[in-house]
Amino acid sequence: MAALQKVRNAGPLVVGALFIGLIGFIASDWTRVVETFFVSSHNTVGEINGKDIDVQEFNELVDEYANVIKTSNGLTNLDEKQMQSVRDQVWQTLVQQEIINGEAEKLGLTVTDQELQQILVKGEHPMLQQTPFVNQQGKFDYNLLKSTIAQYNEILTDPNASADWAAEAKSALMWWEFIEKTLRNNLLAEKYQSLIIASAISNPIEAEQNFNARNTDKTLLMAALPFSSIKDSEITVEDKDLKAKYNELKTLFETSVETRSINYIDVAVTASEADEAELNAQMNEYAQQLIDGASPAKVVRESRSLVPYSTLPISAKALPTDIANKVDTMKADQQVGPYYNAADNTMNIIRLLSVQTLPDSVEFRVIGLPAADMAKAEASADSIMRAIQAGAPFDTIAKKYNNNGEKQWMTSSQYEGMAIDDFNKKFIEAVTTTPAGTLKKLALDNQSVFVINVLQTANPIKKYDVAVVKNKLDFSKQTYDKAFSNFSSFLAGKNAGQIDTLAMRSGYRILSDTEVYSTDFTIGGVNGTRDALRWIFNEDTKVGDVSQLYECGDNNHLMCIILTGITPKGYLSWDNEDVKNYLKGEVIKDKKIALLQAKLANAKSIAEVAKIEGVVTDTLRSVNFASPVFVSKTGFSEPAISGSSSKQDKGAFKNNVAGNGAVYAYEVLASNKKDEKFDQKQEQGILSQKALRSISYFSNELYRKAKIKDNRYLFF
Repeated sequence: MAALQKVRNAGPLVVGALFIGLIGFIASDWTRVVETFFVSSHNTVGEINGKDIDVQEFNELVDEYANVIKTSNGLTNLDEKQMQSVRDQVWQTLVQQEIINGEAEKLGLTVTDQELQQILVKGEHPMLQQTPFVNQQGKFDYNLLKSTIAQYNEILTDPNASADWAAEAKSALMWWEFIEKTLRNNLLAEKYQSLIIASAISNPIEAEQNFNARNTDKTLLMAALPFSSIKDSEITVEDKDLKAKYNELKTLFETSVETRSINYIDVAVTASEADEAELNAQMNEYAQQLIDGASPAKVVRESRSLVPYSTLPISAKALPTDIANKVDTMKADQQVGPYYNAADNTMNIIRLLSVQTLPDSVEFRVIGLPAADMAKAEASADSIMRAIQAGAPFDTIAKKYNNNGEKQWMTSSQYEGMAIDDFNKKFIEAVTTTPAGTLKKLALDNQSVFVINVLQTANPIKKYDVAVVKNKLDFSKQTYDKAFSNFSSFLAGKNAGQIDTLAMRSGYRILSDTEVYSTDFTIGGVNGTRDALRWIFNEDTKVGDVSQLYECGDNNHLMCIILTGITPKGYLSWDNEDVKNYLKGEVIKDKKIALLQAKLANAKSIAEVAKIEGVVTDTLRSVNFASPVFVSKTGFSEPAISGSSSKQDKGAFKNNVAGNGAVYAYEVLASNKKDEKFDQKQEQGILSQKALRSISYFSNELYRKAKIKDNRYLFF
């Protein structure tokens, strides 16, 4: 099914495009805000705009998208990490769609079947360009889509079609239904976006003012008293100062999600000295077998090496990096190891049997002859070769024997790293070792006879006949049981305070995470910690509680958790540690500004300011309203200087400008207007784009209003 193969070939592009949303600035904010909550219903995975999202409904969407990924990439299954990523993408897309649908319904926006059909026929939507249904000019071909869908439907209705073909046809049709549904959602989002964009406008007066400010450069003689000239320790900060600043900046400390703080002990179980000694003994035995001439394939297989033995010579790129680096420096019939590789925690043996230079890519064509009568087939092959050598067209003879005779390329990556049977091994050897421009007859085990015509070869590289024994230095069951027993004994009967006090002397390290979300995949980057995450967010878990011992990771981690804090949704309190530190910094800055401005208050010129102790001076050039000027003497960008100086004429003196790194005074030495013609339309466009960037924050407000509740952690 060539069309289905096109779907697979386009997979990474198509799947990558599905969840872009195609709504520009809106998309950048959708994934940032999620809320967690606890619901009484065991079947509700979340809530969006007052609508309960049933877990079965959500799982159906997940399965649908997982099918798209598998169909696009020719996969049978997705691992748990991939499925978690799928669930996240589906949830974020579902949130986006529900919010946009709700807003669109209020405005009467829809995407009709006729509109969708027009988009498909026109074929210019960016999303369509990333499907496999494109012509030679790279444009979406609606007729190709229709014929392909018709082909799939024929297969589904054909009683003689094989089960495999029917299953693939069904998957391909489901894939297109998903693409079409996503396209419809994106079109609706684009309509909504168009309305938002249209609200970002400017006017001629604003345009002229912006042009003048942007195209007038000022040269300033600057004097500054840096904040660093006053030590933080010289500033007194009281709680009343912090509370006042908190009330001023309160909107900065709003959080739409509940988070929790934890301390935890993570015990990574590793191999013991006894485990290492046992593996060393085994590896030494394998090494001796290879030295004594044992079959490399047999030794590699019996050792259960992570690198299987290839019966064909392979390139370095088919080997793990550490093995490839060593093989490249070895000679034929040389053996290295056993040695330890810390990068992947393995013991390794390498025996290089031989080295050849072979093409990485070969272009060839072939005529295959069935061998019911091997002698007759070989005679036919000889006849074919004589005819071709005499000038007969290869493709004409190929068609006579029911072959297409098309040219094709074979590259190393198509077969290296795969299990190769003897039939394919001989065929690949024939193709890769036959000189370009010659013919070769290949008879295979009373099954077939081939006439192979190698047209050209490319990129000759070293290929290795190499046996690699690579085994993990892993812990034994006894080692794991001992670690489990020791950790269990340490935790037994202890409360949070006792664990905190005794952990270090018992060989355990307490780690902290002050911002745990219910949407986190892991705790401390350790896989398999979903049960622990459920405990952290359980409504019965109180601050100071100690969890059970969790077995997690890839069966190689033990973990215990202490809940140390709960930060509810809403405004963080002024005495929250992080908030308090931020407020303290702002209060200190404000008080420094007041002290420094008092020093500069009576100065009437730059010359007077320059006499004040601690002042630094500099000349600032090309200062304009369009961008903040960087003051090298203080190390800060200062939009306050750019803004205030835009209103000053030549010769003006400005004092006590509070910036990001200092209090400034400056005198305007020169004011130069650039030789640029005013274009009202262009200038209004620039201002509209600025307004549009500000409007982009509206998506956060949509999230707030939607009251999104995400309870997925209870299910997955």
